[in-house]
Amino acid sequence: IEVGKAALMKLGKDNNFEVDTTEDASLFHEDNLKKYNAVVFLNTTMDVLDPVQQADFKRYIEAGGGFVGLHSVTGTERNWKWFKMMLGGSFVWHAKFQTFNIKTIDKSHPSLSGVPSLWTKEDECYFTKEMYPGIKVLMAHDISTVTGNEADMEKIKTLSVQFPDYYPAVWHQEFDGGTVWVTTLGHADKDYEDPVYLNHIFQGMAFVAGEVGKLDFSKAYATERDTPLR
Repeated sequence: IEVGKAALMKLGKDNNFEVDTTEDASLFHEDNLKKYNAVVFLNTTMDVLDPVQQADFKRYIEAGGGFVGLHSVTGTERNWKWFKMMLGGSFVWHAKFQTFNIKTIDKSHPSLSGVPSLWTKEDECYFTKEMYPGIKVLMAHDISTVTGNEADMEKIKTLSVQFPDYYPAVWHQEFDGGTVWVTTLGHADKDYEDPVYLNHIFQGMAFVAGEVGKLDFSKAYATERDTPLR
């Protein structure tokens, strides 16, 4: 997280956008969130927001806000249905850290500018449960290049049954008024010094920021974290 924070701040400095970083969840209130084009969850996991903060964050997305999730973000807020839908799914397991291939699915998408169409990378191959059908997959793990012991290979076979050849790794969606972009890549410290990975997450952030217009909280309808999705 520390190297990731430094990398995001440098990306901002090099590309003329402002970056604030915090681990203080109390800043997730409507008056503060409305200052931002996008919120990035950088390697977050488990519960990070209380119910009031969750409701305000939900209203931020409904108002047209942007969200970028990096790597372990899919393990965040595992008991909050709306958040898992917004993310596109919830973490279930990953194969051991290793070198494998990631294949581009949508070569025309602006967030893939300069990203290798076949990316051989050392990382963790994440598997997801409760996948939301609205996501549009941009890149996928090539399952045939992921290895492990006998038990791991059986688990990979079981978890990838819906996507046995190419398993979603990077995706985006328009969700509940907001724009969302998620990559499951980015486990190692060295990623945040790697120009290829840094370009990958910069292009994702640039895509989201480019889709977000002026926030309109008159469109925000949630009164609590579990207000049903419209």
